[in-house]
Amino acid sequence: MGHIKLTNVTKSFGAVDVLHDINLEIKDGEFVVFVGPSGCGKSTLLRTIAGLEKPTGGELAIDGKVVNTVPAADRGLAMVFQSYALYPHMSVRQNLAFGLENTRMPKDEIAARIAEAARMLEIEPYLDRRPGQLSGGQRQRVAIGRAIVRRPVAFLLDEPLSNLDAELRGSTRAELAALHARLSATMIYVTHDQVEAMTLADRIVVLRAGRIEQVGTPLELYNRPANRFVAGFIGSPHMNFLEGTVEAVPSQKAIATLAGGHRLELPIGADIETGSRITLGVRPQHIALGAGDNSIPAKVRLVEALGSETVLHADVAGQKVLVVAPGQYDLSPGADIDLSLSAAPIHLFNERGLRLERAV
Repeated sequence: MGHIKLTNVTKSFGAVDVLHDINLEIKDGEFVVFVGPSGCGKSTLLRTIAGLEKPTGGELAIDGKVVNTVPAADRGLAMVFQSYALYPHMSVRQNLAFGLENTRMPKDEIAARIAEAARMLEIEPYLDRRPGQLSGGQRQRVAIGRAIVRRPVAFLLDEPLSNLDAELRGSTRAELAALHARLSATMIYVTHDQVEAMTLADRIVVLRAGRIEQVGTPLELYNRPANRFVAGFIGSPHMNFLEGTVEAVPSQKAIATLAGGHRLELPIGADIETGSRITLGVRPQHIALGAGDNSIPAKVRLVEALGSETVLHADVAGQKVLVVAPGQYDLSPGADIDLSLSAAPIHLFNERGLRLERAV
């Protein structure tokens, strides 16, 4: 079992409040990713679950048992750190066995668990090597293997891929996803990389300044962000934002005027008034090139030709807009273009940055 529940959990370091009323339930076997900018409290939240930090307030329960005062070693959790934390003077086999030997587990059981983990992680050829003789990806697999042999209630992973290069990070990310599918174990993963969050998570917890902004599946957060912060954080490249004012509100639509006087027709519900300030959010991949019913003029500032796609940095009346267009375009900085939003899913936010529901 690996059911974890946090109720009104807070954490302070002296006069500094780091976590504010965290309410979260993680189901048995779920892969949950904590994501957010640096300093948002995601690692502190993970360490609080692990027992490395004691909550200032609230209740933390694992499989129905409150563990606020239970030491980290007795919570049945296994943590994988960013720095690997392997013993350099021990072989891989000895690193895997060390924690089990301290529990006085029989040697044949230790050997069986090491063999199983080594086969699962494909590190069998390296069992007699020391960490210094391994690559970064191999050392990370050993660190994960050390957690696997303990057969914990849940795995806690604190930015385990951040020390790897881009190519190795991608392949190790795929290995982690496959491992979770094989183990069906609860995993809590901390990262600042929203691509890792999108590709690994069953659910993502987006944190900002010690508070949960939104919890949902990757596509829920991508398609229906609760506020402007989540909309800008989830998705790569990040969402474009255009400021505007509601000029009129006909039936189930709104006419908005953007900076520069450009007018757009937006499908939106009745919870908006004429004169309201709004923010339009549109993802770079959803903007088409060419004039249309809902198009705005722009000026190209930079062209990144990537072969299969072209990334355009454009200016719309002083507001920066990024466009990711499939294919190749013969455009140069300074060119005038039209950006069509007629087929784009447009996200709307009010002055407080909260999502406005669309009519359709």
